[in-house]
Amino acid sequence: MAAMSKTAWLFPGQGSQFVGMGKDLFEASAKAREVFQRADDALSEKLSTMIFEGPEAELTLTANAQPAIVTVSMALLAALRERVPSLPAPDFAAGHSLGEYSALVAASALTLEDAVRLVRARGRAMQEAVPAGTGAMAAIMGVSEADLTAACAEVAEGEVLGLANFNAPGQIVIAGTAAAVARAAAKVETLKGKAIPLKVSAPFHCALMAPAARAVGAELEKLAVADSAFPVVANVDAEPNTRAGRTKELLVLQVAGAVRWEQSIQRMRKEGVDRAFEIGPGKVLAGLVKRIDKELKVHNVSDAASLDAVSALF
Repeated sequence: MAAMSKTAWLFPGQGSQFVGMGKDLFEASAKAREVFQRADDALSEKLSTMIFEGPEAELTLTANAQPAIVTVSMALLAALRERVPSLPAPDFAAGHSLGEYSALVAASALTLEDAVRLVRARGRAMQEAVPAGTGAMAAIMGVSEADLTAACAEVAEGEVLGLANFNAPGQIVIAGTAAAVARAAAKVETLKGKAIPLKVSAPFHCALMAPAARAVGAELEKLAVADSAFPVVANVDAEPNTRAGRTKELLVLQVAGAVRWEQSIQRMRKEGVDRAFEIGPGKVLAGLVKRIDKELKVHNVSDAASLDAVSALF
C-alpha cells in the first residue's frame, strides 16, 4: 500500500519583501484585510500603508521588514483558508529564519499580534546589536561545509566568523565581522569557490547577534506561547517541535544560531512530505527546495493569482 501523501507549509524570511506585496489580496479578501488591520492595531501604526506604498528604504529596514513579511504571509494564509474552508492542516511547517515566526502563528503557537510585536523588537535588537558597516554576510558557492568551516577557522584571527545559513547544496552563507568575512571570501576564491557579498543591514545568525538573542528572550518571557497545532521544524536543529517551552528556547537560539534550511527540508522528506506550499511574498524557498530535493513539489501562494491556482487544487 502506498504511503499517504504528507504536506508542509513553508514561510519565507527577510529579503522577500517588496513594496506593494499583498495589495491585491487586501482588495480581494476580507480575511486578508482583517490580518492587515490586526497588525496595524498591534503596532499602533499603519504598517499596511508602508507595505503597499513604501517608501522602499523604510520597508527594507529590519524592524519594518520583519513584521511586514509575517503580516503578508499570514494574510495569504487567511485568504487561502477563506477560499478553501476545508483546507487540511499540514503535517509540518517550517520557516526560513524570520519565517519560523510565521510558521508558529500558522500553528497557533503565537498570536498574530504577539508575533508582529515580537519580530519588530527582534528586528530592532538585531539592528542595534552591531553598528552599521561593522558586520557582513556572504553567500559561498561551491565549497563543502567541512572545507568552509576549516577556511573560516583559518582566517578568523580571533574575530567572529561562522556558517550562518545552510540554504541548499553548494550554498552556505557566512556571517561575522566585515573584515573576517572579506578574508574568508578571498580564501574561498583560492578554493575555487565563489563568494557573493549579501546586501544585509547586519550579520545575522552569528555570535555577534548574542545581544539580540538576549533581547528576544526578554520579550518572549512576557508572552504566552501555546503548544503548536502541528509540528514546526526549527531552524537551529532541523527537528520538529510542538512544545511551547521548547519553542521559546528555539527562538532565542535561532537569533545567533545557524539556519539549517537544507537539513530541515531533508528532515521533512524523511518523514514522508512530498508536497509543500510556500506561503508568503516571493519564491525564494521554492528555488532552494528545488536544489535540495527535486522530487518535492512546491506550490507558491504569493498573490491573488497564485492563490486562485492553489485553491483549485483542493
